[in-house]
Amino acid sequence: MPCLLSRESSLVSGARGGLFGKSRNALRVFLASCPPPPPAYMLKIARPDMELWPLGLLFVQICLCSGYEGSGHYGYGDDEDWYSRRYKGTPWCAPIKLKHGDVSCRTPRGEHYRNVMGTRCKIRCKRGYESQNSEVVCMASKHWSSNYACREIRCPKLYMLANGGYKCSDGSYYNSRCEFFCAPGYSMKGQKTSVCQYNKVWSAGVPTCIDIEPPKIKCPNVKDKWAEPGKLTARVTWDTPEGIDTADGILTDVTLKGKPSKSDFPEGLHKMSYSVFDRAGNKGSCHFTIRVRVRRCSPLFPPDNGYMKCDSDGDNYGATCHFSCTGGFELQGSAARVCQSGLSWSGLDTTCAPMNINVGVRSAAALLDQFYEKRRLLIISAPTAANHNYRFQMTNLQPAQCGLDLRHVTVIELVGTYPAQVGRIRHRLLPPGLALQIRILLRIPQRSFQMVLVDKQGIDKQRYPFPITAAELFTTIDTFPLRKDEMVLQQEAGQFCQS
Repeated sequence: MPCLLSRESSLVSGARGGLFGKSRNALRVFLASCPPPPPAYMLKIARPDMELWPLGLLFVQICLCSGYEGSGHYGYGDDEDWYSRRYKGTPWCAPIKLKHGDVSCRTPRGEHYRNVMGTRCKIRCKRGYESQNSEVVCMASKHWSSNYACREIRCPKLYMLANGGYKCSDGSYYNSRCEFFCAPGYSMKGQKTSVCQYNKVWSAGVPTCIDIEPPKIKCPNVKDKWAEPGKLTARVTWDTPEGIDTADGILTDVTLKGKPSKSDFPEGLHKMSYSVFDRAGNKGSCHFTIRVRVRRCSPLFPPDNGYMKCDSDGDNYGATCHFSCTGGFELQGSAARVCQSGLSWSGLDTTCAPMNINVGVRSAAALLDQFYEKRRLLIISAPTAANHNYRFQMTNLQPAQCGLDLRHVTVIELVGTYPAQVGRIRHRLLPPGLALQIRILLRIPQRSFQMVLVDKQGIDKQRYPFPITAAELFTTIDTFPLRKDEMVLQQEAGQFCQS
C-alpha cells in the first residue's frame, strides 16, 4: 500500500512526543526513501485537531513493508488485479517472464507502469537463443504484439550421407557438434566434423563417402608339377578365386591373364594373374606362378658312324631314342633306348662297327640276307673284264664312292662266265659257285652287260642293260621311301659329300 502523506507534509514538523519527538531526523530519512504518494484525490485529509501520531506510526509501517526504488523489488509489476480495479478501463498485459534472456520496458505512464497499454519492451536473448521479435508492445487487447519467447537457435537438419552417417551432440541446435563417419570400405572426402553456428549455418558442409579401396582377391597356391611320361607338359588344375569388396559387395567377373585351369603347361615358369573391379572402378589383383618340371636322363649322343633319332625332347622321362649306322657299319648294342622313371636309360650302349661280310656262306640267299635292312646292292655283271660297258661303268663310279656310301650302296661285281667267273665285294673275292648262284637267283645273263639295283628289303628295284652316270643312279635311289628319312638324319648330323 502507498504512503498516505507526502514528503512535504506538515505532519512531520507538527508531531508531538513519543517516537516523533525524539527521532525526527530518523523519520525524515524514512520519509525521504518512501515512494511518491498517490494522487491527491485519493488522500483523505484528517481534521486539524486530530491526533497525528497514530498516522505517523502507520506511515512508518507502510514504508517498512512496501518496496522502494533501489531495493531490487518491483512492488507493482505483478499486482495487475489491484491496478485494474483502481484504474478501470485501462488495459494491462501480463508481466513478461522471459527465460534465457533479459527484457527492458518503457511505458508512457512512468517506470512503475510497465505492463500498461502502450508499454514497449525490448527483448534480448542469451547467446544461442533468439526471439521472433526484438521488441513487443502491450496492445489494447491485453496481449503483447507478438511472441517474445527466446528459443534456441537451430540450424537446418543435415541430410544423411550415402554410404555413411553422422552423430550429433545436441541435434541441430546451436553449438551442437556433429561427427560424420563412413561405412566400412569407404573413405571420407571433406570435413569430419561440423558445428551449428550462431548464424544458423553449419561450419562445414556434409562430406561424401567414396569407395577408393580396391577389392581383395586371393590367388591359388599351385605347387610345382612334373611332366607326364613321354611329354614335356603337365596338366594343371586350380579353383578360380572369388573377389571380396569391402564396400557394397558388387564386383565384376574375375578375369584371368594366362592359360585357364585344366590346361597343359610346358616346362618352365609361368606367371599368372587374376583381376577384378568394383562398381567404383577400383581394381584388385593378385599374382601366382606355375612351374612345370621335366624329369630328364643324362643326354645320349649318336654313335660314331651312326645316327640317333629320339622322340619327345630326347632325354625326358619316357623318351625313346632309336639308333642306326651309316653304310658299311652295323649296329651293336641296343637299337632303341628309353629314359626310365629312375632317370636312367634302358638297354645297352650302342656302337656302330664296320660291317663284316661273310663270303664263306653256301648260298646266294645267305649272302644277301646279310645286307637286309642295312645296305642297298648294286650288282654289275659282265661277260669279261674287257667289256666296254663294264669298264665305262666302273670308271664312272670310282669318283662317286662317297655318294654310294651316303646312300648305303654296296657294289657286287660278277665278271666272266661259268666256270671261269669270279665275284668281288670291294677287295673280297666270292667263290665261283656263289657268284653263279647270285646270277641264277637274280636272273642275270652271263654273256651280256647288266646292272641290278636292289633295295634294303631285297626287292629288285631297277635293271640297266647299259651303263649310266652316278648322278642318274643317285636320282633313282633318292626316290626310295627309306631314303627320304635317311636324308633328314644325315642333314641333322651334318653328313654330306664334298662336291
